This record gives sequence, structure tokens and C-alpha cells, in this order.
Amino acid sequence: MCQFFHWYYPTDRALWLDVASQAERLASLGVTAVWLPPATKGADGAKTIGYDIYDLYDLGEFDQKGSVGTRYGTKEELLKAIEALHGSGIQVYADVVLNHKAGADEAEEVTAHRVNPDNRKEIISDPYLIRAFTRFTFPGRGDRYSDFKWDFHCFSGVDWDDRAGEKGVFKIHNEYGEDWEELLGDEKGNFDYLMFADVDFRNPAVREELTHWGAWFLNETRADGFRLDAAKHITPSFFPEWLAALREKTGKELFTVAEFAGQIDLIHAYIERTQRTYSLFDFPLHRNFRTASTGRGRYDLRKIFDGTLTGSDPELSVTFVDNHDTQPSREFASEVKDWFKPHAYALILLREAGYPCVFHPDLYGASYSVKLENGKTRKARYKICPALEGLLRARKDHAYGTQRDYFSGPNLIGWVREGSGDGMISGCAVVLSTAAEAILEMDMGAYHGGKIFYDITGSRDDRVTTDENGKAAFPVNEKGVSVWVREG
Repeated sequence: MCQFFHWYYPTDRALWLDVASQAERLASLGVTAVWLPPATKGADGAKTIGYDIYDLYDLGEFDQKGSVGTRYGTKEELLKAIEALHGSGIQVYADVVLNHKAGADEAEEVTAHRVNPDNRKEIISDPYLIRAFTRFTFPGRGDRYSDFKWDFHCFSGVDWDDRAGEKGVFKIHNEYGEDWEELLGDEKGNFDYLMFADVDFRNPAVREELTHWGAWFLNETRADGFRLDAAKHITPSFFPEWLAALREKTGKELFTVAEFAGQIDLIHAYIERTQRTYSLFDFPLHRNFRTASTGRGRYDLRKIFDGTLTGSDPELSVTFVDNHDTQPSREFASEVKDWFKPHAYALILLREAGYPCVFHPDLYGASYSVKLENGKTRKARYKICPALEGLLRARKDHAYGTQRDYFSGPNLIGWVREGSGDGMISGCAVVLSTAAEAILEMDMGAYHGGKIFYDITGSRDDRVTTDENGKAAFPVNEKGVSVWVREG
């Protein structure tokens, strides 16, 4: 799949038009699904990237929050983009943000107590009245598509008391209790609260409304699946129930991947609690990529899949190199260094395990300004990964069949894919080095005996000929990646 956006996507570009224009090119590179950013209206209208959700039913159709369209365009343009992607054989995964709501239309007086922001289980005040922005009436949309109005009964916490003009983390008291929802892990004591007005999934009316919205959204857009935002802040019981209802209503598979950033033991516990009903992004693998890219050749490549979801449960692993949250000044801010990106992409695109996700700036590049902690800004440039197109074409045309690993040393690894064996000339030999130029002897199998191979990445212009049994010594440049495929 391709994540067709990033955090700093230009505001003067209509993304829905851009992705429609790129549908054929993406398909030619072997992209079979596109992950689109949140299509719903945010609290800052066309100025926001979309994670500050205001109205789930406004896909760029109503004059709300200062604009009709979202940052990415109008509803009409969104539907045309999806149609263009479908026309090129590409599925569409919609980014779904259900953890919180922002930009309330009215404030309410509610009983709450303050908690320690670093340990939400630690109560630091008696209950008292605060003025919280928790009432959503959607005057710009009215009752069209849904007449549900949100109020404090739908939320578990907020970060602003408008009565006192104070910022903090405030636990709302409602009929569902004075405690946070039960979650996995002990980060911040309990990480139910993330931002804005935190949705309380213990409220059955909330669950019913979100299921109604999901069915409406799928009917309107014809999307094929979801990316679930902030999953670790939402009770694990919700999404399996929600997806089961939508899959039953639509009769579709609805491939779904969740953002759940944590250590591998917690990820496995979450998979068990959610009954293996959807995939997860492999954040531990991304962290290994980041560590390897900053290790100056000291990282042992043989351990690259240690402690990862791809290494332990590849069926549910969605692999990635970078995403919008790893960009500078973002939550994780852990970009993989440029020199190692070809290595990382080879490891997710050309191996059997995992469902790889390509990041838009690695394919198209990006230029943007980043705000620093001192209030100043600096220009940032995200370079196109020059080897990426070759790696994508290698995956599309060659990376099939039995895989054999040759993890020979800390700075030199390789593997072969024998090919599909159906008469097509597929199969490839992949070699990665994080140190000196090297060669790695590997066995492509007798089917490839006596054949000539070239490097599809273009990093080497020599040729390699296998012996009668399909064996050969495949070279790679210093700190390089080579993917050897058969001529013809």
C-alpha cells in the first residue's frame, strides 16, 4: 500500500486531485491499495491535517469551521479520487479518527477532577465544576445524515477548563464512572486520555452512533478498509465489535490496520485482546530501521527482525519505513536516515513476511517548514528515495516464490526468491551491505541455472552468470543494495 500524504502536505494543493492524477502511475508500480488521510472535517476546517475531528459526517460538503472543503478538497473531489483509484485496480483505506472530538459548538458545566498529566491514575483535586467544550450540535449540517448530538455524557475527559481558564487533564464524572476506561499497558498510568474531548466508549449510544456513521461512510465513499488512529487510547473491545458490525452490513472484508505504538509484548497482548480481527503497523521494526540507520555500520543486520511483529506474527504485520508521525517535530520524530532507506525498503518490499506500506515523500519528495521548540522555523527537505521505484518494480515482477536467507555477517546479508515457477521469469537475489563492497554467494535454484542476472536498482552495471545449479556470487556496493534479476 501507499500512504498518500504526510504531515506537511502543502495546503495549496488539493490532495484528492493529486491522488486521482497518480492512480495509473501507482498501479504501474505495483501499488494495490492507497491509505488516504482523514476525510472528515476538523476543528480548523481547511487548515488542519484532519486529526482534530469535528464532524464525521462532513466530508467537505458543509460550510463549517470556516470552509466547505477540507484541507484535501471537497466531498465531490474525494469521491472522484476514489473512483479513479478503483478504476486503476487500487483499493482505498480510509484514516478513521474516533478517539476524540475537537471544536465543540458549546460548553457545558460538568463535574470533574484533575489528574496528574504524567500519571492519570493520580488524582490531584477534589471533584468540582468546570466548563468543558463537550457539546457538538453541528449547526452547519443540522440533522442531515444523523441527528445525534454529542454532550458530556459522550466523553471521559478534556484538557481545558474554560471557567477557570486553565489547561490540564480533567476526568469528567458521568454515569459511566469516575475512572478512565480500561486499557492495556501502564503508560501515563492510564493512557485513555490523549487530546481534546476524549470519547467514552462505555456509552452504548456512542457505540451505536459510530457504527451508524461507519456504515454511512462506507456507503457514501465505497472505501475498502480502514487505518485506525490512536488505537492504544481506545478500549480494546470496541474495534472488534465495530468492524464485525460493518463487515456484516457490507459483506466486505474491510482490511484494517491499527496504529498501536508499543513494545512487542504489549502488541501481542493487544492482538490477543482484539481477537486477531485486524492488522497492526510494525513500529518495533521501524525502530530497528532507525537504530540501524544511525549506527554507522555498527548495527548487526542479522538482528533486524528481532523483537518485531514481522518476525513473530507476520500475518498481522504492516511494515513501513517512515510515516507522518516519524517526521520532524512529530510525536515519534524518528526518521530513518536517507542512506539506509534503500536497505529498509528492500527488507519490507522483497521478502515474504508483512504487508509493506510506502510513504508518499519517499516516492515524491517533500519540502516544508518545521517549528522548533524555541519558536523559530527551519526549512526541511525530504528527499526521494532513488532506489524505491526499482525496488517496487522488483516486488511487482520478481519477488515471488520460496525464500532462502543468507544472513552471513553483521554488515552483509542477502536472500533469494526462487520465483513463481509458473513459466514466468521471476525470482531475485537481494544483497545488502552496511560496510564495504562485498560479494555474497547464494543459490537461486536449478531453474535459474546458467542464466544472466543484472541489478534492477541500477546501482551496478555488471552482469552475473549462475552456474548450472543456479549458484553465483552476487556483488553489492559499499553501504549499498543490489537486486539481481534475470535478463529477458
